[in-house]
Amino acid sequence: MKIVDVVCAEGKTGFYFDDQKAIKMGAGHDGFFYTGKPVTEGFTSIRQAGEAISVMFVLEDGQVAYGDCAAVQYSGAGGRDPLFLAKDFIPVIEKDIKPLFVGKEITNFREMAKTFEEHKVNGKRMHTALRYGISQAILDAVAKARHITMAEVVVDEYKTGCQIKRIPIFTQSGDDRYLNADKMIIKQAEVLPHGLFNNVEEKTGKNGEKLLEYVKWLKNRVETMRTCKDYNPIFHIDVYGTIGDFTNNDVPKMTAYLKTLEEAAAPFKLRIEGPMDMGDREKQMQVLAALTKSLDDNGVKVELVADEWCNTLEDIQYFADNRAGHMIQIKTPDLGGINNTIEAILYCKEKGVGAYCGGTCNETNRSAEVIVNCSVAAGAAQQLAKPGMGVDEGYMIINNEMNRIVALANRK
Repeated sequence: MKIVDVVCAEGKTGFYFDDQKAIKMGAGHDGFFYTGKPVTEGFTSIRQAGEAISVMFVLEDGQVAYGDCAAVQYSGAGGRDPLFLAKDFIPVIEKDIKPLFVGKEITNFREMAKTFEEHKVNGKRMHTALRYGISQAILDAVAKARHITMAEVVVDEYKTGCQIKRIPIFTQSGDDRYLNADKMIIKQAEVLPHGLFNNVEEKTGKNGEKLLEYVKWLKNRVETMRTCKDYNPIFHIDVYGTIGDFTNNDVPKMTAYLKTLEEAAAPFKLRIEGPMDMGDREKQMQVLAALTKSLDDNGVKVELVADEWCNTLEDIQYFADNRAGHMIQIKTPDLGGINNTIEAILYCKEKGVGAYCGGTCNETNRSAEVIVNCSVAAGAAQQLAKPGMGVDEGYMIINNEMNRIVALANRK
């Protein structure tokens, strides 16, 4: 089976591009807008619509395989590739990528994705968003050529040994952490609510008291409103380093505080993502590893999730090797090709560390659907509901695609 054409279409993502540097410098709010001037190259306003490019491979039998090139919300920040705008990158696809694939025989995903991941133009690899979307299209093309699901391609080529079955879905609330938690309980989301505790004074509390009260409220809300006693979700809360902020990153103090959160959440299991942000990859790994060990040594059952400073496949391997966290978020677009996401999941499992397929609210329905196939096939511990900030659209997309994959696999 050959690829006979490559077609591009502009798209919108499930959220927005935000100029993180301008926000950190004190940009104001006016409704959903940020006020002030952008400072990161490429931005025309501090918040602007997220953009994507659908790349479609037309196969010789008339089928169309496609993937969506999309980037994270804070593009151009923290060493990431620059802002990804369709008008800038469709010409790149037409000039530098289309000739690589038109007339190409579809062989297998792993080899084709690796070859494209390593491809360079003028000595540089392609933008991460391009590698992300093109690798999705490659996986879909291989699946269509073989008349199987994308998940089955991954199981077969990577010899994962995984049964294709549902994995837990992790839903994110955005700032509306109360109303959206209600929605999650109604839908019986397995892992909730993310929470977006990204400010000490306003959200976490100067001594962590606001987060503690929220955990108590969440426990009571689930116990009061669940319609089935067997519904026992995992509480997974992202604190964006704020626990470290009010404890001065002191490991014994963080351990003691996390113990109080564990007691407040009981009998529900608790995960805390990004407990501290040390501002440096090496320091982040060291302190997160020390806190992980401290919790384990003291019998505190809270699971820590690595996030900050753990972005690439190499970062994930580094944190997993040093057991910096009980679980690692795989921020899928930041890894480039989805072959790296698969490798990251398998590496974490080999090291006895949980891996969850995360990413960004600023993706598309298509990128989310393809990643679900990878998560299920490689046996990720959980899958983030995406795109969008809130439980409705992202949970629907992830849940429905997962059930389609499982139904088709069971049919066979």
